[in-house]
Amino acid sequence: MIHNGHLKTNIHYIIANASQPIVIRLLKQRVKCRDCSKGSMAQSSLVNKYCCISNKSKLKILSALTEDRSMTSITREHNTSVNTVQRVLASCSHRFIDSYDYLPEHLAFDEFKGVDRKLHFICLNGETHEVVQILRNRFKKDLLKYFGKFTSKARANVKTVTMDLNFYYQDIVRECFPNAKIVIDRFHMV
Repeated sequence: MIHNGHLKTNIHYIIANASQPIVIRLLKQRVKCRDCSKGSMAQSSLVNKYCCISNKSKLKILSALTEDRSMTSITREHNTSVNTVQRVLASCSHRFIDSYDYLPEHLAFDEFKGVDRKLHFICLNGETHEVVQILRNRFKKDLLKYFGKFTSKARANVKTVTMDLNFYYQDIVRECFPNAKIVIDRFHMV
């Protein structure tokens, strides 16, 4: 192996104050094989290969994603872009695998205005008010597809579904949850 120069990279590092960003200039040594002329580059535990954001900064961004905050506030605090925050989230999303073996006994369905002022579907645990799932749209075929992924035992476990007067939610409940009773939300009844 022979020395083949350096690659200068600017690494964004953990910051305590977004108005004073820390940038580390890292010189990665390049080497070349004398026989086959194949090149390679030195690696550092500070940063992943082909990346310019330090691993510690990514961990800090991931920690901020666990809080109830917007991505734009996280980007302002860490002096990065929204795309960087989304990439950090996507890099660990494979760890969050949905389980289709359980559904709570009491569910609540509704829609809300979300991204781009479009209506999204939300499913809650009717007792604890914890979010079971948020789907990008509220179309009947997509809801049937989502609830169809659950085992028949999990769907049979559902006893009640609380909803507004949306006409196709009732069809979904009758088709997907054989033992569930439909409860119309009091607010919509008034």
